[in-house]
Amino acid sequence: MSPGDHLSSDLAILELQGDLKSHSDTGFEGKFIGDLHFTKSGTPVLIIGHHLMFGKEMKMEKPFALLEKQTGDQGTEYMVKTIITRKIIFKTRPKPIISN
Repeated sequence: MSPGDHLSSDLAILELQGDLKSHSDTGFEGKFIGDLHFTKSGTPVLIIGHHLMFGKEMKMEKPFALLEKQTGDQGTEYMVKTIITRKIIFKTRPKPIISN
């Protein structure tokens, strides 16, 4: 990306209450965790395995900056790619998905 380029302003942070546990000893980096959908009324729905969580979208009190580290002849610089101003919060316990 060149300095004039920026990422979409549609970025948001997902906030989960509790822990995600894996059956293996590897971390979650680069792994598929679940599906994020929105209902017709705009309510976020997160599906992880056989569990369903309903959340809500909020504006962040303090926005986050997404930075890209660039190392060159003149040292290290950090370029601001975008500002993240929204978060999606999932506070409730997951509900099991039961099929008949």
